[in-house]
Amino acid sequence: MKTQKIAYWIATGLLTVLMLFSASMYFFQHEMIEGAFTSFGYPTYIIYPLAVAKLLGLVVILSNKGGVLKEWAYAGFFFDFVLAFFAHYMISDGQQTLAFIGLVVLLASYFLGKKVRP
Repeated sequence: MKTQKIAYWIATGLLTVLMLFSASMYFFQHEMIEGAFTSFGYPTYIIYPLAVAKLLGLVVILSNKGGVLKEWAYAGFFFDFVLAFFAHYMISDGQQTLAFIGLVVLLASYFLGKKVRP
């Protein structure tokens, strides 16, 4: 059980770092992210709300409160990573690896969290 708890916190820590990095890029490198969203064909007006949603999702996951809200946060991150993976894959820019790693870390955090956190 202790090994699973350590693995959970490592996965959740990596997820946190990844989401904080992503949200900070959305806020502080807005022009670069806007160019990426445009190349994907995504509307650029969702950049700031998506960054805020990522931060709120982290708060919910790390606080371990909210029950259903925590499930929605994980679901939102899941869709974010899947859409990011396929967006990068479809334009063939070779940047989909980070989205795939994020998806693996997310799934590890989710399923280990079901075992070690009530």
